[in-house]
Amino acid sequence: MTTNNPLKAVFTVERSELPFALLMFGYFFLVITSFWILKPIKKSLFIEHYDQSGFDLLGWQMLASQAELLAKVLNMVVAFVAVVVFSWLANRYRRQQLTFIFTGFFLASYVAYTLVVKNPGHLTVWSFYLFGDLFSTLMVATFFAFLNDSVTPDAAKRLYGLVGLGGVTGGAVGSLVVARFIGSVDLLGWLWIAFGVGLAILLVAFAAGRLAARAASDLPPPAAANPGPEGGGSPALEGARLVFRSRYLLAIVAIVGIYEIVSTILDFQFTSTIAHYLEGPAIGAQFATVFAITNVVALAVQLVFTSLVMTRFGVGVALLVLPLAILGGSAGFMILPMLWFGSLLNTADNGFSYSINQSAKESLYVPTTKDEKYKAKAFIDMFVQRFAKALAVGVSLAVTAIFQDFESVRWLTAVTLPLILVWIFAARYAGRRFAEMTRPAGGSDGLAGRRSPEGAAAV
Repeated sequence: MTTNNPLKAVFTVERSELPFALLMFGYFFLVITSFWILKPIKKSLFIEHYDQSGFDLLGWQMLASQAELLAKVLNMVVAFVAVVVFSWLANRYRRQQLTFIFTGFFLASYVAYTLVVKNPGHLTVWSFYLFGDLFSTLMVATFFAFLNDSVTPDAAKRLYGLVGLGGVTGGAVGSLVVARFIGSVDLLGWLWIAFGVGLAILLVAFAAGRLAARAASDLPPPAAANPGPEGGGSPALEGARLVFRSRYLLAIVAIVGIYEIVSTILDFQFTSTIAHYLEGPAIGAQFATVFAITNVVALAVQLVFTSLVMTRFGVGVALLVLPLAILGGSAGFMILPMLWFGSLLNTADNGFSYSINQSAKESLYVPTTKDEKYKAKAFIDMFVQRFAKALAVGVSLAVTAIFQDFESVRWLTAVTLPLILVWIFAARYAGRRFAEMTRPAGGSDGLAGRRSPEGAAAV
């Protein structure tokens, strides 16, 4: 039966799936809104604290921006601890239960920080910076573990476009609200706003968990859960072992890790271009304009193309959109290193990474086992991603020392091009394996996903 409703061509969510999809849309919206509240205030608190006096590290007087790079490296240590805690809890709790635990932790932390942020010392400044990154690390991983554990592969193709739109919308709303009111609301006020959003996350997760449990009860019992690697070692090492035993998961590692490195280099080219061509207030105006364009593109891509591409052409094609967009933008900048070619590198990156690439990448975990959804994914999202960021920080520091003139910046594309080619190869492999693992073999298309047979992700 055909329909004239244009939204059906974009969002193919079935009527029975709509309540769950809308709840997860709201859940993701609230998580990303919180992230965009925390991101600017933790950055401004850190930079403002060390802007005048700098940071002394064993006699090395670091600028505020250099100290922030050190904080980003420390995020890798925090991420390792987060992997251990997340994996340990994932052995015992699932879905909304994990959300309750981590949201409760962040709610308590908000209250604790309200007691110390008015007169912050070194400990408060550094811990709050790491806390802001920890929020995105744990809450985004918890959200997608919940979602991936609640849908089948076919349902994921229909739902992830709409659900991902919640995150893109949350990013736009959160950043715009902070930009509008950051001058009139102090840090204490933002913490209480984040606290209120956290309470809303608890309510939405509770409702979504009830729907997922009800859908699961209507399906035949799932396959027996993977007992995990023998020996019962460290939860973090369990995730690592699962990853290194599977070419499919290693392909995801390549997608995640290479993106982080390439994105950091693109951001350096983007910033260098604006600093070269503009000065004074024009720099801030250009940043604001480019970020606005990027947010609009991300919203449009998620609204119009994500579900369309994933349902009609498959997850494999969706995974290729971001590397191809970056490839085109980088090639254009290398040929013509002009203001707008350099500026739109940001759009080629973030306009697609926050939209179609996020939805496609997260879909790759749907046909995996419970252990792979929780432990392996936690290792990739928390440790691999942060390790790649730390590696990218090292690349950035080396770049600033070696490439001191703007003419040299364009040739950094020679570094990103081979990495992008490897990324494309990994994306194609992961897309093919996803198609093989989700090939219809009978069964239901409901919300609650049946886990694939153990080892299905391994080759």
